[in-house]
Amino acid sequence: MQTITLNNGLEMPILGFGVFQIPPEQTEQAVTEALAAGYRKFDTASAYQNEEAVGHAIKNSGIPREELFVTTKLWVQDTPVEDNTRRAFEASMAKLGLDYLDLYLIHQPFGDVYGQWRAMQELYGQGRIKAIGVSNFYPDRLIDLIDHNEVAPAVNQIEVHPFFQRADYQQLMDERGVQTESWGPFAAGKNNLFADPVLSEIGQAHGKSVAQVVLRWLLQRQIAVNAKSADPGRMAANLEVFDFELTDDQLARIAALDTGASLYFDHREPATVSWLGNRRIN
Repeated sequence: MQTITLNNGLEMPILGFGVFQIPPEQTEQAVTEALAAGYRKFDTASAYQNEEAVGHAIKNSGIPREELFVTTKLWVQDTPVEDNTRRAFEASMAKLGLDYLDLYLIHQPFGDVYGQWRAMQELYGQGRIKAIGVSNFYPDRLIDLIDHNEVAPAVNQIEVHPFFQRADYQQLMDERGVQTESWGPFAAGKNNLFADPVLSEIGQAHGKSVAQVVLRWLLQRQIAVNAKSADPGRMAANLEVFDFELTDDQLARIAALDTGASLYFDHREPATVSWLGNRRIN
């Protein structure tokens, strides 16, 4: 598996398996099948409510811990008031059954993110976490966080797919040493992505599916990604993206698909800020 070196020297697999919106009762089987297919990087979150199932699959796999890269995320409500951030971290670790975490992310850029970040810096300094980062941070919030803290985020996990490509933002993050990681690489099939004529034609030229073309496009941009599928065949197929390369012309054709706008929600919209910032997960 190809890896990317984060700003603190940690090696992270560029392609992993995500469990967002996989029901807890189905997650253990999905992760077990993903492990069998060859995935070694797994992405979950306290808000997904399936950390425990991920942990069971990892424990039962018998795969040495050092061969795995596990990410989970801290929710908005888990602020440092009365040390809630540390308690939230310990709760996630107990559910995952791990004694250290590879990557811990602030899930949303709302609430007391600076207090959360300082608490995460302490855990990082104690060796409990190998790298810390953020998710869904737009440029202004990311740069402000970097400029006023000791440790810069190693990763920013954001919406990136052919219809929202974030090229300028990726360049800014590269300049600041922050690794871009894609969530929603297939745009949940929106804009009829899997039947898109440009992506379909490029796939046919390589004997690959649209999903494989999208993943390859991200990898060639040096964007880490977590692919999700509950189907073992598709899980395996999503790993078969290291044996071909998109041409400059094909990359340019995909670049032309960019709409420059989210297909989900804008984290700068007041209604979104209020909804996410006040959502309680427990």
